[in-house]
Amino acid sequence: MQNKPIIIIGAGPSGLMAAQILAESGFKVQVFEQNKAAARKFLVAGNGGFNLTHSEELESFIQKYDALEIQEIVQNFDSKKVIEWLCNIGVTTYVGSSGKIFPTKNFKPIQVLQAWLDYLKKLNVEIFYNHTFLNFDENYAYFNNNGQEFQFNYSKLILGMGGGSWNKTGSDAKWIDIFNEKNIKINPLQSANSGYNTAEYLHQLQGQYLKNVKISFNNNEKLGEIVFTKYGIEGSPVYFMNRFTRKFEFPLTLNIDLKPNLSDSEILELLKSEQRINPILKKKLKISTTGINLLKTLDKESFTNLENLAHKIKNFPIEVLSFRPIDEVISTAGGVDFSELNADLSLKKFPNTFCIGEMIDWEAPTGGYLLQACFSTGNWVAKSISKII
Repeated sequence: MQNKPIIIIGAGPSGLMAAQILAESGFKVQVFEQNKAAARKFLVAGNGGFNLTHSEELESFIQKYDALEIQEIVQNFDSKKVIEWLCNIGVTTYVGSSGKIFPTKNFKPIQVLQAWLDYLKKLNVEIFYNHTFLNFDENYAYFNNNGQEFQFNYSKLILGMGGGSWNKTGSDAKWIDIFNEKNIKINPLQSANSGYNTAEYLHQLQGQYLKNVKISFNNNEKLGEIVFTKYGIEGSPVYFMNRFTRKFEFPLTLNIDLKPNLSDSEILELLKSEQRINPILKKKLKISTTGINLLKTLDKESFTNLENLAHKIKNFPIEVLSFRPIDEVISTAGGVDFSELNADLSLKKFPNTFCIGEMIDWEAPTGGYLLQACFSTGNWVAKSISKII
């Protein structure tokens, strides 16, 4: 359909999705990847539980995204369409107890990726590995391969080079320097889906966890599991709070509700039912050992004052000092500002160049929402280009 190929930079989920849709539409597609293999971050993420999207109802699903533009894009290619797409490439799925959608147990992350790459090969998508992206202009993309520099003429250029977390996977954000030189507005990358560093007195709880608790900050709250580490706290409700706490300066306080299903007054009534506190906490309130250990970090006067203890069970304060370093967090906030992009995600300064995936400034929690948006942006741009050419 065209002499010059559509070039995609980055063989991650957004780039591979764009490649598939365009190749299915008859376009010549070439993907350039700086690593020796495709989708390394995709595979690393799979080691922690390979949830590809989420079964949540669409109305609440899209609210997980902070940017209205991404909400529209996800709505256009939602989780149901992701499941259909996976089925088409030979990957079956199931819904877990939490609502997350996983490949069925006979599919490991590498097998999902291989099924996808095999499908792309049948579509004649070419993937060139060990090509480091150097720059681009209106007509060419420039690369370094084994010490030699090359330039490739393109009809459309799609950039899917990721954010700044997990540098070892190739998500190194070196593209920011290129964009800065072209005066393309980049909002600073920040840790997202990150654990928090906490006050030192909580480090004694390293390795312990709290299940079915509620964490809150201001008017925002989230149920889930929290894990204590040598530096602080981790867990999906912790990550969920990132976007809300980012607006404030550290240190700040998160609150943990150890018994979300009971009110303050119900807890106080149970605490007053016996003289000894520990048996009540364990047997009547059914607070976990970790929860009791957390409460025992209170001073003796606070622990033995029943009104205060009841309040702390519902609102235990966790002083957080900072996010974890960007390189070890799951994703990053920040990136290309939407003011630099047209509705089809092409750059206003370079209309034949498009941005997809984590390069763009949007944020979402873990649980399938990150991958979903990567799939969706790749699909969105590919469909937009199909209509243009």
